Amino acid sequence: MTGSFTAILLAGARPIPDPLAQAAGVAVKPLVPVGGEPMINRPARALLAHPAIDRVIILTQRPDLFADDPATGWLATDPRVRFETGGQGIASSLLALLEKGDLPFPILLTTADHVLLDAAMLDQFVAEATGADIAVAMVERDTLLARYPGSRRTWLKFRDGWWSGANIFWFGSDKARPVIALWQEVEQDRKKGWKILAAFGPFALLGALLRILTLRGGIARIGRKFGLTARLVAMESPEACIDADKPDDVTLIESILARR
Repeated sequence: MTGSFTAILLAGARPIPDPLAQAAGVAVKPLVPVGGEPMINRPARALLAHPAIDRVIILTQRPDLFADDPATGWLATDPRVRFETGGQGIASSLLALLEKGDLPFPILLTTADHVLLDAAMLDQFVAEATGADIAVAMVERDTLLARYPGSRRTWLKFRDGWWSGANIFWFGSDKARPVIALWQEVEQDRKKGWKILAAFGPFALLGALLRILTLRGGIARIGRKFGLTARLVAMESPEACIDADKPDDVTLIESILARR
């Protein structure tokens, strides 16, 4: 693979104080230490090390916090890293970034709390997402529980399994804009799966409730509704859906890092 697209790393703060940040005594969650360094460092390094990614945009409300911190200051000096100031919402910030007109497709988007992100995950995701207008990474419950039976996630139940988001998204072309706009509408309900499904129409909601839809088929159907190619990437790595969201997550992540 050669350098061919941009990665966006979300490093913002929610409107309400983050418990992990408060407990660690830092201003924003991406600066919370995990495995001996701010959590943002590991996904940032994974993105920059990948041969298909030629630049990383860090989207945050406070770029100065990262430039001023000795442990993350390297991000502000790396020529392939660019900071952009975002608002409170992910989708609205992304749409504003696209409006600038200097961000070509395709775009890979992930989050600063994706501490376990690695080359294998990126290889699989990029290979399977390439050619789609929009793609989303998910992990099926059996994949996770086979290795981490005590891990708790938010699951969406479908005929082809129970799925949890892996916080990796692909926007392959300008056709993705209407989906991002819809994402903006339902963003506040991202943990309430049925509300997200309802935004895509009553059939999607009913199909999920009755388990008559597979997730793969549902995502493809949503794509057709918007006149684009939408794809599920079922991640092979169970660690793909373990983000640093709660103290238990951090404990698990640090144990995984210690074994690597």
